[in-house]
Parts: sequence; C-alpha cells; structure tokens
Amino acid sequence: MTVSYDAAPALYIDGEWRSGDGRDTQAVVNPATGEAIGQVPLATAQDLDDALAAAERGFAVWKATDVDARGAILRKAAEILRGRAKDIGKLLTMEQGKPVAEATGEVMGAAQILDWSAEEAKRIYGRVLVRPTGQRSIVIKQPVGPVAAFSPWNFPVYLMAKKLGPALASGCSVISKPPEETPACCGALMQALHDAGMPKGVVQLVHGVPDTVSRHLMGSKVIRKVSFTGSVGVGKHLMKLAADNLQRVTMELGGHAPVLIFDDCDLEKTLDMVVPQKFRNAGQVCVSPTRFYVQDSIYDRFIDGFAERTKTITTGSGLDSGTKMGPLANVRRPDAIEELVGDAIASGARVMAGGSRGDEGYFFQPTLLADVPDSASIMNNEPFGPVAVSARFDTVEDAIAKANRLPFGLAAFAFTENGRRANIIGDAIEAGMVGVNSFGISGVDTPFGGVKDSGFGSEGGPEGFDSYLVTKVIHQA
Repeated sequence: MTVSYDAAPALYIDGEWRSGDGRDTQAVVNPATGEAIGQVPLATAQDLDDALAAAERGFAVWKATDVDARGAILRKAAEILRGRAKDIGKLLTMEQGKPVAEATGEVMGAAQILDWSAEEAKRIYGRVLVRPTGQRSIVIKQPVGPVAAFSPWNFPVYLMAKKLGPALASGCSVISKPPEETPACCGALMQALHDAGMPKGVVQLVHGVPDTVSRHLMGSKVIRKVSFTGSVGVGKHLMKLAADNLQRVTMELGGHAPVLIFDDCDLEKTLDMVVPQKFRNAGQVCVSPTRFYVQDSIYDRFIDGFAERTKTITTGSGLDSGTKMGPLANVRRPDAIEELVGDAIASGARVMAGGSRGDEGYFFQPTLLADVPDSASIMNNEPFGPVAVSARFDTVEDAIAKANRLPFGLAAFAFTENGRRANIIGDAIEAGMVGVNSFGISGVDTPFGGVKDSGFGSEGGPEGFDSYLVTKVIHQA
C-alpha cells in the first residue's frame, strides 16, 4: 500500500491551530524506512503560557457546562473518529509503525473511550448523610481543575484519549502533551474534539522537548492534576516536580509482565494465544507478556512450539496487508534490544528464533530466548520490544516467587486448567492486573494501573474518574 504523508502537524491552543512558522521543529520519521516524512513544531515558552491561560479560562466555562452537554460533545467526537478511523490509522502507521489494521483498531478504541466517558460522567454520585431534622450534610464531587496529560508513542491515539475522556467528562480542562514521534494522528484526535464543538480553551495540544514542557506546565499553579504514562524514571521525576505545587498525580509506569505456564494448560491453545500477543505492536506494550516461566515437565514442548510459531511472523511496513509485525517506533529501540539480547546470550541464553535487527528502518526480528538466567539484564529490565525470554520452574511457590521477584507490578498472566490454582495465583501475584487464561485485562469499564514501581492510580473504569474529582462536604444547619 502506498500512502502519502500529507499531514501538517501543529499546536492547538485556545481553539486555534499554530503552525511551525517562527518555531523550532523536529523531524517526524517513518520507522519502516528511517526517513523523515514531516516536521512537528515545538512550543515556545509563550505558547505554553498561552496554553495555561487558555486552560484556566476554559476550566471556568467547562466545569459550569451541564454534564449532558459535555457528554454530547464527547459522543460527537467519537462519531467523527469512527468516520475518519481508516485515514487516521494510516497516519498512525506511518508515524509509529504498527500494522494498519491494528492502528485503525486503536482509533476505534479511542472513540469507545470517549463514548463510555460521556455516559459514566452521569454516575459521578455524592451522598446525603444522616442528620437531625432540619439539618443537612451532603458530599459532592467536583472537577479538580486544569490537567496536564503526558501520553506515550506506543498507543498514541488510544492513550491520549484514555486521559482526555475521563478528564473532560469530569469537567476538567486539559493541556495534552502527546509524543513528538506521532503528532499527526494525535492532532487528528484533537481535530475531532474541535469539530465536535469543544469550547475554546477547554483542551490544548502542545509538543516540545519533554522535560522543558513538563517543567513549564507543572511549574504553574494553574495545573492541579498530572497524568503520565511512561517509564519509571520519568515518572519519579514528574512526581518530584508535582510536589512543589502539590499537584495530584496518576502514574502508569513500566512493567515486565511474567507469564506462568503450568503443565495442565491446554498447550496448543495457549501457544496460539501467547505468541501473537507477545509480538503485538512489536512488543512495545506496557503489559506485553515477556518473562515466560514454564513448568519443567512441558518446558521443551512449549519452547519448541513458541519458536515454530515465532518464525512464521511476517515483518515489514505496517501499510502492507501481509505484515504481522511492523518496525520498532524509533531509532533508539533496535539498539536497546540488540544490547539486551547480546547480554542474554553472553549470560548463557539460547536463541530459539530471531535475535537480529533488520537491514533498514527500525526493525528487529521476533525473538525467543530460552534458558535465560535471572542475572541477565533482560530478566530485570523491561525490553519493550519483540523479545520473549523463558526459564523453567518446578512448583507453584517457585513460579510465584519468580513472578514477584522484580519491583514492577503492572500486569501478570497465568495459564492453568486448575481452578484452585487460578485463585491462588490471582491472590498471590503482585500486580495491578492479572489475566488467567486470558490477555483481556484492559477495557473501558475496568481499572488499569499497577503497584510497586509500576505506579499508582487507575485509568479506565469508574476508578479512572477519581483522580479528576475532588470531594467536598457541605454542612447546613
């Protein structure tokens, strides 16, 4: 498929688009070729000040807007996204690399988030307390204020919508700072909100040097809430910045998801599930199954079956219909993966499939490593790429200990046909989300978040609204 990149990435502030004229720019690169396909403007200090002022004005308008009116705009934006999903999906693929079918599905998922958020806003309930006759004490929920929302490049449209949906539905204004790698597809989401009738100042979109933008926005008392999805290191940095102005934070940080494969699982069915899930979005998924711990009695059969399936995965441009796995998203990722794989091999791991980078673009082969020791760097640091690592275990207690060994606790998975064992695993695994015989751990109506170094707070579900709301009690005698 040949598609031209005719987008013109821009900033969106106070209801208007701002181009790159008079601003520094950064190249937008197609990861399948490594070639620059466009330029994204970087916000100036004045742009950021204007965004803050607009968000402050916009909040005053939006918090007073009836919940049905807010919901109608969000539902209209969702409808617009669905109508433009194929075109936005192509932009997403050119900027991020994933197969276009996955990219289009991501846009549809973003629309679903806006729809669900619009409806859930009607269920922001308070309560009336029991008091003597003639007295009243009521508890109400109100929007916290302007929000700074920082979203990553692996699911740029979906994760941006996951922050915008509940924030806007709650009555907050937002300054969204999506990734510079994927500006056009994120701009398309903003355009949908604009075309749906979002009032000026309620939502802004800015790009720029991440640390510069975060320091400027979070240094202002206008911002009352920060939502971030990204690495543990950056999350800790933002929490320190938030402390200065006591801004509340939601942190969805890194993971290193363990997968426990027990000998009573349906082996062929399990393999058919885990292999495509591992290499979805080239492994660039915060909940990607990565550390495969397999019970000793089926280890060799599992590894052989995994390797056989891995070798059939077709890589290439995400715009090609036959592609099952696209490139990594940026120039940094192949180098990082190559270093981790090399260290694992030096530590004694066996390469069962893949193991090498591509000749052009930012490709790395779908890779399976067997007998990887705990001392290998890849067993301790999230690869965020198309590499599955495996090791043996003997008992349930051994498997749980291995799964909980790291400071991460975002997602974990287990495959077993033993119901009692499934209950034990669900209770004992230290993770915010556990999937048993399933990878379906993320839905618009379910909380999404981690424990330990994987962060705190939830996105999704009714719990995803909590951090955008403040609780007020009113007493009347």
